[in-house]
Amino acid sequence: MTTQKLLIGTRSPGKTREIRDLFAGLPFQIMFPDERFLDRLPLEADLETGVTYAENAIAKARYFARASGMATLADDSGLEVDALAGAPGAYSARFAILEGRADTETGAALELANTRLLLERLEGVAEAQRTARYRCVVAYLSHPEAAPQLVEATCEGRILTAPRGTAGFGYDPVFWSTDLAMGFAEASLAAKQRVSHRGRAFRALLEVLVRRSA
Repeated sequence: MTTQKLLIGTRSPGKTREIRDLFAGLPFQIMFPDERFLDRLPLEADLETGVTYAENAIAKARYFARASGMATLADDSGLEVDALAGAPGAYSARFAILEGRADTETGAALELANTRLLLERLEGVAEAQRTARYRCVVAYLSHPEAAPQLVEATCEGRILTAPRGTAGFGYDPVFWSTDLAMGFAEASLAAKQRVSHRGRAFRALLEVLVRRSA
């Protein structure tokens, strides 16, 4: 079986850790932008300005494929809260910024601001109405100008009233997984990967890529 080289279009430490685990033992040589010595240019700040997950995933995959010349995978994901009419959705990573509750924050500080704002918006909402889901769309480009192949997956749960656990990233400390009967930030990486939106989406696409390389 031929080993495929793939660039993974993310600089997120949390995503990097999870994606490395998902590819473990598979016939792929994966690389991340920093490993290809791809400088972080100002243009990257505009890669997640689409109104859908698919638009953002394709934009990231196309950008990094062109920068590297490699086959590339990129994903976009978000949290959809029913009591908020599906918000923050595709704007999950910039929720606090778009709502004027964050300015220069990045990384963990921005994730904390996003989570605080989410809990504030849900204050007083009963547990039964705090249903939510994570959604992930993965885009694959076999070469920089290829038509994208898309895979989408979700995982169901609800929003806790306060953070629990120390694992995970993003909204994980306040997301209770229906499948695991625990918060994502309380779960082991293996348990989370088994049921998460990202784990499901990547595995579905990887099955296709593995068959192609057989």
